Formats: sequence, C-alpha cells, structure tokens
Amino acid sequence: MSSPAPTADLHAGFSAPGAPPTPWEDVLAVLVSAELFWISTVRRDGRPHVTPLPAVWHDGALHFCTGPHEQKARNLSANDQCALTTGENRWNAGLDVMVEGRAARVTDDESLRTLAALWQTKYNGGWQYDVRDGAFHHGAGVAHVFGVRPHKVLSFAKGEFAQTRFRFGG
Repeated sequence: MSSPAPTADLHAGFSAPGAPPTPWEDVLAVLVSAELFWISTVRRDGRPHVTPLPAVWHDGALHFCTGPHEQKARNLSANDQCALTTGENRWNAGLDVMVEGRAARVTDDESLRTLAALWQTKYNGGWQYDVRDGAFHHGAGVAHVFGVRPHKVLSFAKGEFAQTRFRFGG
C-alpha cells in the first residue's frame, strides 16, 4: 500500500540561495536503499542512546529489529519516540535523511514474514529470520520488530545545500 506524499517545506535559513526543496522521491530512494541507520532513543534517566542497525522501508514505515533486552528496546518500552538517521559521511555530496516518529512493535506473523523476506533480499541473505510467536528468530536468539511511521522527515541535500522538512498527516 502506498502512502500519500508528505508536505514539503524548504528551510531557507539552512539552504543555499535558490536551492530547490528535495523531492520526496529522492528521500524515499535513500530510505529504501540505505543499508545502515543510526537509531536515537532516550534512556529512562533522560540520557541519549544512539546505535547503528539495519532497517527496511515497507508500507510507509521504517522497520528495524532488536533483542528484547537490548538498551534500545528497554528505552522504547518507556518512551516510544525515536529518530533514525542515514546518509553520507561526506560534507559536499549526498543526501542525509532523518526520520522522526514513534516505534510500534510488529507482532503479526504475516507482516513479519513479509519483513523477513525484505531483510533477506535487501541484505543479500546476510540477515535471515524465522518467524514465529510474533518475533524474528535467528541463531543469536529472538528479535522484536518495530515500525516507525514518520511524523517528520528532514533531508539535507549536500552540494546544493537544501534542508527540506516533510510532514505527514495523521
């Protein structure tokens, strides 16, 4: 199911004069193809927690998985708000993207099977999961899957320097 395109606003203060807003299709291409994302969550005592992980874009949400006892899972159980960031580590080229939203656990096995197949395809078999009991299962144990439906996405086009904010309805 495709989602309607979000509303885009160019932030002139952080963009080169005359720079156009980044098209949503370009941002979506980064979300689909990026192999590594950095997730930012907040610990119960307010300290930030940031860690890298693989993720897949599907049905209007960015999905990731984590062990139920890992720090990010514990953080999300107390505060489901998070940000996932990906992009280039070069200053003058590429497109950086930040997705902000609430992480919701995915537990239905049919959705999880679809997501497991996406992980296997995107990462060339590097991530293989069995699905049962509302979770991913693999050699290292159990992983809970979360989807983050964006509330806001920021893109930072480098080279022409355009900061575009995308807002989503609902």
